[in-house]
Amino acid sequence: MTPKIIIFIFFFCIILMVRSSLVMLITTHFKCRGGLYPRSNVERFPVPDDKVSWSTEFSEYKPVKYTSPHINGQPWADPDIENPSFKPHFNSVDGKVSRVSYMGNYKIVNQYPLNPIGRTGVTGRGVLGRWGPNHAADPIVTSWKRLENGEIEHDKANKPILQFVAIKRGDTGEWALPGGMVDPGEKVTATAVREFMEEATNSDTMSEDEKKAWLDKFVKFFEGGDVVYQGYIDDHRNTDNAWMESAAYNFHDNNGSIVGGMRLHAGSDAAGVRWVDITPELKLYASHKEIVTDVYNKLLTKYSQTS
Repeated sequence: MTPKIIIFIFFFCIILMVRSSLVMLITTHFKCRGGLYPRSNVERFPVPDDKVSWSTEFSEYKPVKYTSPHINGQPWADPDIENPSFKPHFNSVDGKVSRVSYMGNYKIVNQYPLNPIGRTGVTGRGVLGRWGPNHAADPIVTSWKRLENGEIEHDKANKPILQFVAIKRGDTGEWALPGGMVDPGEKVTATAVREFMEEATNSDTMSEDEKKAWLDKFVKFFEGGDVVYQGYIDDHRNTDNAWMESAAYNFHDNNGSIVGGMRLHAGSDAAGVRWVDITPELKLYASHKEIVTDVYNKLLTKYSQTS
């Protein structure tokens, strides 16, 4: 092999690596760039694909500073970062609030935390409560779709059909996982279970005895969740200084005897709820489709190994 061919192969591999990294960056940081910021008339400063990274020179970058007025003074929200009494400990557990990112340590520039993925076209907190990472928990409750005779239903490619519980968001109208924000000091797994009850069942109207009966029935089921994702979420609400991260847990009812036949009821935080088939055409809020697809592939592998 001649030196010219070796050099060509070397640079070709470098180009492929760069393109692969760029594609990954774009697919995990797309919905929070361009257009109007949610629940506002604030226009994001346009960020081209090749200018997302903070390490890339972008002298023209002049993002709009925006923090929604409705979060000022809220007990679940941080004060303004320039408030002299507010002294957050970023990249650590700050009292009961975790400011640790699943993405590793993030940079602090002029007191402000920087989005670990890159530019979004908006600074400030937007509608998010915390500076830096805002942690959520997403329960992925799954079960194989079954025919009336109890057998698992298959698609045209003879693959078993997996369903998951999805809620319709009241703010965007998109279908999503029934997740929510982690309260200060709360375990992430506890958040996942709480959010499922609040958004996918009628727990708000249950008596205390009914809630206890529900918990007694599902307590073991929700203790067996598998962590399927911990990291950054491509959320419309993300800004340069505040962003969403999630821990997603899969709770799988393999034989359909626990939740497979349960009646769903949209809670106070959801506009609708239903069992949804996982298909390539599936469209979901934020990065939820990627997470759900990963769950499907893992369960499909297990199914194939046991069949």
